[in-house]
Amino acid sequence: MSEAVIVEAVRTATGRRHGSLSGWHPAELAARTLSALQERTGLDPTVVDDVIMGCVTQNGLQSTNIARTTVLAAGWPETVPGTTIDRQCGSSQQAIHFAAQAIMAGSCDVVVAAGIECMSTVPMFSNAPDGDILAVYGEVARARYADREVYGTCGLVPQGLASDLVAERWDIGREELDAYGLLSQRRAAAARAEGRFDREIVPVPRRLRDRETGEVTEPGGTLTADECLRETSAEALAGLKPAFHPEGRITAGNSSQIADGASAVLVMSAEKARALGLRPRAVIRHMTVVGSDPVEMLTGPIPATRRILDRAGMSVGDIDLFEVNEAFASVVLAWQREVGADPARVNVNGGAIALGHPLGASGTRLMTTLLHELERTGGRYGLQTMCEGGGMANATIIERVS
Repeated sequence: MSEAVIVEAVRTATGRRHGSLSGWHPAELAARTLSALQERTGLDPTVVDDVIMGCVTQNGLQSTNIARTTVLAAGWPETVPGTTIDRQCGSSQQAIHFAAQAIMAGSCDVVVAAGIECMSTVPMFSNAPDGDILAVYGEVARARYADREVYGTCGLVPQGLASDLVAERWDIGREELDAYGLLSQRRAAAARAEGRFDREIVPVPRRLRDRETGEVTEPGGTLTADECLRETSAEALAGLKPAFHPEGRITAGNSSQIADGASAVLVMSAEKARALGLRPRAVIRHMTVVGSDPVEMLTGPIPATRRILDRAGMSVGDIDLFEVNEAFASVVLAWQREVGADPARVNVNGGAIALGHPLGASGTRLMTTLLHELERTGGRYGLQTMCEGGGMANATIIERVS
């Protein structure tokens, strides 16, 4: 069985909602990351067997298989296929898994796993009937959970309320949630100031879309640093109102931010990398995906982490760095309590609370940051996991090899 190795990983900086990336066509923004893979490695794109792209809101400009339109927008040969997948927030992490599995099975030699989400242009839930995300479950699935009372209502609830449920179940108070939100901001600010993200970010010209007219303008300059970071304080965070329920603990300050962005990871067999004269930077050692309770919805990273460590014959202490998607602070804090990870090894450069969460792009964004941080610090093993809508989670372990 072939080893699946990561040769290169890149991302755009994350653009805040209606910010510097809001005027980009999603396929053209994603194409910038494919072009960066090609430029950084000297890759001949004719050898790419497939482009697998995560995208959550496959509607409007992100519809009709954006992976294929991205290949064409990048100027890659028409012979390179592409497919778009949706495993909610973990879509592009799943793209990495599918890429690695195809290589390990011997059916592909070179695959690009990528992700895109332009949330300014294609709003979250715009692909749901009348924006009602719960309607997509249908009556039969909703009836399965009709006896589950949540905040005075019964059945399935949106993710925001689920994040409050997680905070309640693990008795995570507002002060602790806000402290984590502040920590994410401070870590991300320090990482940006120290240039830790510089190698992974592809500069992109600023392109703005007017919120009222839709007119696109190019004011000049390039986006080279994440623009979602906020200057805040414990006092400012404490003053925010609950975001989802009047008595809830989750606020805008301890939740991920709506953002625009794209990312891509070049995966190939170790043999093909040698043949092309390319240096493997990490081996994808283990992968798993789990289903979890769809009412609480966001607890999947806990069993996913336990399962992948068990299958790998490893312990939490063997992992040098963790990337746990900061959909909400309650997700990461509940996960830490259950798996016993050292907080000093978790999201060391901040996460989606500070950097933004461009849904379909976040999986390969986290992997890009994880790889570069392992290289910077000399760590050996990294573990990435993400909660996903509907109650699921992916987990991936990589080993740095160079």
